[in-house]
Amino acid sequence: MASISDATQGFVDLRRHMWISGIEVDLRRLIWQIAVTAKYISAKIHESNRKFAGMKNIYGEEQLALDRASDEILQSQLRYSGFVNAYASEELASIITIGKGDGKYFVTADPLDGSSLVDTNLAIGTIIGIHRTPVLEEGRKNMAAALYITYGPLITMVYSAGKGTHEFVLNREGEYVLSQEHIRLKDKGSIYSLGGLRKDWTDRHLRYVEFLEAEGYKLRYSGGFVPDINQILIKKGGIFTYPALKGSATGKLRLIFELQPMAFLFEQAGGSATDGERDILAIKPQSIDQRCPIYIGSRFEVDKAKEFLNS
Repeated sequence: MASISDATQGFVDLRRHMWISGIEVDLRRLIWQIAVTAKYISAKIHESNRKFAGMKNIYGEEQLALDRASDEILQSQLRYSGFVNAYASEELASIITIGKGDGKYFVTADPLDGSSLVDTNLAIGTIIGIHRTPVLEEGRKNMAAALYITYGPLITMVYSAGKGTHEFVLNREGEYVLSQEHIRLKDKGSIYSLGGLRKDWTDRHLRYVEFLEAEGYKLRYSGGFVPDINQILIKKGGIFTYPALKGSATGKLRLIFELQPMAFLFEQAGGSATDGERDILAIKPQSIDQRCPIYIGSRFEVDKAKEFLNS
């Protein structure tokens, strides 16, 4: 398949890419608005004083001021977009109506994933899901698009609107410029990223990890979902997992805010994502705060995980 970048002269910015790709106008305007909003979040990160907000979020986790500020920035920017009906976020107790509540799309967000890594100057990110129907639905049925922003040495955006998965880099002029188009994962990778404490892993998960170790996989784990997932995707193969634990059968990560968007992006890149039994995008959420185990990456590693977990 000829790429857009092969068929055009000079750099390809995000707006041009979405227009040439044939993405419907309201969806591309919404994606662009979220991409612009990430610039404001990035500016807030840079002026951060690393202080905690002194509050707990709805899950009892300590909130950084940055978490709250990022959520407020997103809400503010979406409120007057005209494209959003409702918004759900890790920082909120319930789904909220945006504007008049008559927009076409429903947006989910992890406004600042990995914010506890700010004080050590590691990469962090924003995760967004864009849905055509209310969010308590199987992702494969209702997701229109997904994206994440990585705030690191470079600010990058990876997005998909169902026409492949693509990476853009924010340049000095403030434009998101195409870096990689139609990212494709290899069938088998060579890196793994493992969440949870080893002492809490189930026997079946431990045997799976021992298989990866015997195969010579290299461990890459920062403790941030966005940077760890980004490494698997940009290196074009491997596995990220945060499994079911002995004391927590549902793991740690949240289905709607984190796993559905990433599963959408990885499937569009030729990978897959499972909770060990079901595809992540085939799971119908029961609540907005539902947690779920995750194995996401190249097909070989994900299929092998299902073998070990169901043996």
